[in-house]
Amino acid sequence: MRFAVLVRATQQSEAGVMPSEQLLADMGRFNEELVKAGIMLAGEGLQPSSKGARVRFKNASRIVIDGPFAEAKELIAGFWIWQMKSLEEAIEWVKRCPNPFDGIESEIEIRQIFEAEDFGAEFTPELREQEERLRAQIDQRKPN
Repeated sequence: MRFAVLVRATQQSEAGVMPSEQLLADMGRFNEELVKAGIMLAGEGLQPSSKGARVRFKNASRIVIDGPFAEAKELIAGFWIWQMKSLEEAIEWVKRCPNPFDGIESEIEIRQIFEAEDFGAEFTPELREQEERLRAQIDQRKPN
Protein backbone atom coordinates (compact mmCIF):
# COMPACT_ATOMS: atom_id res chain seq x y z
CA MET A 1 0.00 0.00 0.00
CA ARG A 2 1.09 3.53 -0.68
CA PHE A 3 0.25 6.41 1.59
CA ALA A 4 0.42 10.18 1.26
CA VAL A 5 1.65 11.51 4.58
CA LEU A 6 0.63 15.16 4.70
CA VAL A 7 2.16 17.76 7.00
CA ARG A 8 -0.49 20.34 7.80
CA ALA A 9 0.51 23.99 7.46
CA THR A 10 0.68 26.40 10.38
CA GLN A 11 0.56 30.18 10.57
CA GLN A 12 4.36 30.12 10.72
CA SER A 13 4.78 27.95 7.61
CA GLU A 14 2.28 30.13 5.75
CA ALA A 15 4.32 33.18 6.81
CA GLY A 16 7.40 31.57 5.25
CA VAL A 17 9.20 30.91 8.55
CA MET A 18 11.94 28.39 7.77
CA PRO A 19 12.72 25.44 10.06
CA SER A 20 15.66 25.63 12.43
CA GLU A 21 18.96 23.90 11.68
CA GLN A 22 18.16 21.41 14.45
CA LEU A 23 14.76 20.55 12.96
CA LEU A 24 16.30 20.14 9.50
CA ALA A 25 18.89 17.77 10.99
CA ASP A 26 16.23 15.81 12.91
CA MET A 27 14.05 15.49 9.82
CA GLY A 28 17.09 14.46 7.78
CA ARG A 29 17.77 11.62 10.23
CA PHE A 30 14.10 10.57 10.15
CA ASN A 31 14.12 10.58 6.33
CA GLU A 32 17.30 8.45 6.39
CA GLU A 33 15.47 5.91 8.58
CA LEU A 34 12.56 5.87 6.14
CA VAL A 35 14.86 5.35 3.15
CA LYS A 36 16.88 2.61 4.90
CA ALA A 37 13.62 0.83 5.79
CA GLY A 38 12.55 0.97 2.12
CA ILE A 39 9.47 3.03 2.97
CA MET A 40 10.03 6.51 1.53
CA LEU A 41 9.23 6.94 -2.17
CA ALA A 42 9.19 10.77 -2.16
CA GLY A 43 9.06 13.70 0.21
CA GLU A 44 9.04 17.47 -0.19
CA GLY A 45 8.24 20.67 1.64
CA LEU A 46 5.87 23.14 0.00
CA GLN A 47 6.17 26.90 -0.34
CA PRO A 48 3.47 28.98 1.42
CA SER A 49 0.11 29.25 -0.32
CA SER A 50 0.88 32.93 -1.06
CA LYS A 51 3.13 31.58 -3.82
CA GLY A 52 0.43 29.28 -5.18
CA ALA A 53 -2.91 29.31 -6.95
CA ARG A 54 -6.08 27.25 -7.14
CA VAL A 55 -8.17 26.55 -10.19
CA ARG A 56 -11.90 26.22 -9.49
CA PHE A 57 -13.88 24.10 -11.94
CA LYS A 58 -17.53 24.90 -12.58
CA ASN A 59 -18.92 23.04 -15.56
CA ALA A 60 -16.83 24.27 -18.54
CA SER A 61 -15.42 27.35 -16.79
CA ARG A 62 -12.09 27.58 -14.96
CA ILE A 63 -11.52 30.28 -12.37
CA VAL A 64 -7.98 30.98 -11.10
CA ILE A 65 -7.70 32.02 -7.47
CA ASP A 66 -4.32 33.35 -6.37
CA GLY A 67 -2.98 32.55 -2.91
CA PRO A 68 -2.65 33.10 -0.05
CA PHE A 69 -5.52 30.98 1.18
CA ALA A 70 -7.34 31.30 4.50
CA GLU A 71 -7.26 28.70 7.25
CA ALA A 72 -3.63 27.58 7.45
CA LYS A 73 -4.72 24.44 9.32
CA GLU A 74 -6.51 23.26 6.15
CA LEU A 75 -3.39 23.67 3.98
CA ILE A 76 -0.45 21.35 3.37
CA ALA A 77 3.13 22.42 4.18
CA GLY A 78 4.83 19.25 2.95
CA PHE A 79 4.36 15.58 2.16
CA TRP A 80 5.90 12.15 1.90
CA ILE A 81 4.84 9.20 -0.22
CA TRP A 82 5.43 5.96 1.68
CA GLN A 83 5.10 2.31 0.70
CA MET A 84 4.13 0.00 3.56
CA LYS A 85 1.91 -2.86 4.63
CA SER A 86 -0.82 -1.05 6.55
CA LEU A 87 -2.24 2.18 7.91
CA GLU A 88 -1.20 1.00 11.38
CA GLU A 89 2.43 0.77 10.23
CA ALA A 90 2.22 4.29 8.77
CA ILE A 91 0.79 5.58 12.05
CA GLU A 92 3.67 4.01 14.00
CA TRP A 93 6.22 5.71 11.71
CA VAL A 94 4.48 9.09 11.99
CA LYS A 95 4.57 8.79 15.79
CA ARG A 96 8.38 8.56 15.49
CA CYS A 97 8.58 11.72 13.34
CA PRO A 98 10.02 14.90 14.85
CA ASN A 99 7.41 17.62 15.37
CA PRO A 100 7.50 19.35 11.95
CA PHE A 101 7.26 22.81 13.55
CA ASP A 102 9.56 24.03 16.32
CA GLY A 103 7.74 24.34 19.62
CA ILE A 104 4.14 24.52 18.39
CA GLU A 105 1.29 22.07 17.98
CA SER A 106 1.15 20.52 14.53
CA GLU A 107 -0.60 17.73 12.69
CA ILE A 108 0.28 15.07 10.12
CA GLU A 109 -2.47 13.38 8.10
CA ILE A 110 -2.11 9.91 6.56
CA ARG A 111 -4.14 9.02 3.44
CA GLN A 112 -3.99 5.79 1.46
CA ILE A 113 -3.33 6.25 -2.25
CA PHE A 114 -5.63 4.52 -4.72
CA GLU A 115 -4.12 1.60 -6.61
CA ALA A 116 -5.31 0.39 -10.03
CA GLU A 117 -7.26 -2.52 -8.55
CA ASP A 118 -9.31 -0.14 -6.39
CA PHE A 119 -11.14 1.23 -9.45
CA GLY A 120 -12.89 -2.00 -10.46
CA ALA A 121 -14.31 -2.72 -13.91
CA GLU A 122 -14.41 0.97 -14.88
CA PHE A 123 -10.61 0.86 -15.11
CA THR A 124 -10.59 -1.08 -18.37
CA PRO A 125 -7.57 -2.98 -19.75
CA GLU A 126 -7.00 -0.07 -22.16
CA LEU A 127 -6.97 2.45 -19.33
CA ARG A 128 -4.64 0.21 -17.29
CA GLU A 129 -2.27 -0.04 -20.24
CA GLN A 130 -2.29 3.74 -20.65
CA GLU A 131 -1.56 4.18 -16.92
CA GLU A 132 1.33 1.69 -17.04
CA ARG A 133 2.76 3.41 -20.13
CA LEU A 134 2.62 6.83 -18.45
CA ARG A 135 4.25 5.51 -15.27
CA ALA A 136 7.04 3.94 -17.33
CA GLN A 137 7.62 7.29 -19.08
CA ILE A 138 7.77 9.06 -15.72
CA ASP A 139 10.25 6.51 -14.36
CA GLN A 140 12.48 7.02 -17.42
CA ARG A 141 12.65 10.75 -16.70
CA LYS A 142 13.67 10.38 -13.06
CA PRO A 143 17.29 11.30 -12.37
CA ASN A 144 19.44 8.39 -11.23
